[in-house]
Amino acid sequence: MHGGREALRRPRNFLGVKGWIWAGRFKLERYLYTLHRITGLGLLLYIFMHFIVNGFRLGGEEWWTKIMESFSSPGFKVGEYLVLAAFIFHALNGARLIFQELGFLLGRPRPPVYPYTDALRRKRPLVMAMMALIGILVLVVLLDFII
Repeated sequence: MHGGREALRRPRNFLGVKGWIWAGRFKLERYLYTLHRITGLGLLLYIFMHFIVNGFRLGGEEWWTKIMESFSSPGFKVGEYLVLAAFIFHALNGARLIFQELGFLLGRPRPPVYPYTDALRRKRPLVMAMMALIGILVLVVLLDFII
């Protein structure tokens, strides 16, 4: 049948979870988008856990000191560093996406003359600058954690 409900059905997603991660023809920007999603979910989980841990303050000073002593292990320090690195990436990539969506930093339109330059290649210097800034900030935070 070509009419009715059959025509309105969307094609099935045969990629599954791979389709959520696989970049296809978009390459670097798609991977940044996927990492943006993952860091956003991680930060949301961190905020939820942060509220729960702060709720232990209601149990009194003894509970609070016991919980804080358990968070002084090296494993939690690594987790704290990863949360900061995720925050840096998520904030800077989010700012880049906002500027991009609002039309800033795209440059002036170019005539459609072969060979065509697509918008992704024109935005690539901005992406590289943002990644360099993220790398520098993550290294500074790492040095702060080590020292």
